[in-house]
Amino acid sequence: MEAKLIPVTTSAGDLAARPGVREAMQCFTREKQWVNDMHLQICRVPAPTFMEQERAEWMSSTLRSLGWHTSIDRAGNVLAALEPNPPGPLVAVTAHLDTVLAPRGKEDISVDRQGDFRGPGVSDNGAGLAALVAIARAIRSVPRPTEVWGRLLLVANVGEEGEGNLRGMRHLCSQPALVARFRALLVLDGASLDRITTEALGSRRFEVSFAGTGGHSWSDYGMANPVHALTRAAAAFVDGQPPDPRATPRVTVNVGLIEGGTGINAIAASARAKVDIRSENNELIDEQVAALKAAVIRAEEVENARAVNGTRVVAKFREIGSRPAARLRSDASLLAAIRSVDAHLGIRARLDCSSTDANIPLSMGLEAISIGAGGNGGGAHTAGEWYNPDGRDLGLKRILLTAAIMLRDSEPE
Repeated sequence: MEAKLIPVTTSAGDLAARPGVREAMQCFTREKQWVNDMHLQICRVPAPTFMEQERAEWMSSTLRSLGWHTSIDRAGNVLAALEPNPPGPLVAVTAHLDTVLAPRGKEDISVDRQGDFRGPGVSDNGAGLAALVAIARAIRSVPRPTEVWGRLLLVANVGEEGEGNLRGMRHLCSQPALVARFRALLVLDGASLDRITTEALGSRRFEVSFAGTGGHSWSDYGMANPVHALTRAAAAFVDGQPPDPRATPRVTVNVGLIEGGTGINAIAASARAKVDIRSENNELIDEQVAALKAAVIRAEEVENARAVNGTRVVAKFREIGSRPAARLRSDASLLAAIRSVDAHLGIRARLDCSSTDANIPLSMGLEAISIGAGGNGGGAHTAGEWYNPDGRDLGLKRILLTAAIMLRDSEPE
């Protein structure tokens, strides 16, 4: 579907002074310590991909305690609104629940002497989830919140990282009646304010496996070997790639995991690899998928031709992830809105290409961007991940003002 362009007519400065918006923005500065405490509590609830239920229940309970109507859908996403089924166009603010690494215990999430939060997921995406809670409290602190915020939908979604394959956002965007009402989606991911992701980096991911009989490295030598076939396929595929990483549009390939075998003196009975292919261009991705399949078929043929005693390997090729490439139109209302907000708040940000939950709505022609939630962070997807909340309130004001503009300019007549 193609989003209908609606011009932005409300200035960020005018809206920031409007009752219901001004008071909500003031709440972020007033409640800094409370937001920090909520952030740490969120991160202490483990939520590795495919195991987000406990954190989803925590988010649902917390948002409900702040006066929002909440539900958990079939995918495990938490949805919150000021009133059930608000009528009219919706603006969604989303943040993913899952993390690549999970704390083993509450003590793994800590605050150091410099005030930095330390531990798995404190920035990606503790910052985004804390922003949802902060926004929920700020909006509920103003008189008659539904007058401004009645059509705002807060979503804490599952399955953004790795092999989660954006499953939470896919489910959200698989509901035609809901999708038809989306005016815009603001995806909160990490902390940084210096990038606005308007271009979705596409990717497809595969598991390639070879299976055989297996045997002894000496007495069964000559038997078809799955490890030999797999490494031959990987080498042929990678050797066929363009070497220039500066090419435009770019395409990258990576054999990120290889497993197989039982010992140095045993012919493996199986071997497998996981392969990642990325580009801003879906056609280039498709070309590399075809090249990978050809390399696997050729490796199977060569290994079986070399084998003795009638032994064979059998190749299998399974897609384990697909994220479509797409981009937001340069004249999109949402882009104009956040540029207006950034000018008002003094934020300087560049447009960016990345793989986020925004891939799904962008590929459907919806207006969506991914932005940081404020503060500073680093070390994502490592045990050394960190987050500093200084300046977080600026990011929260940015989110709130952008959502407010999109809500105001889509008010039902």
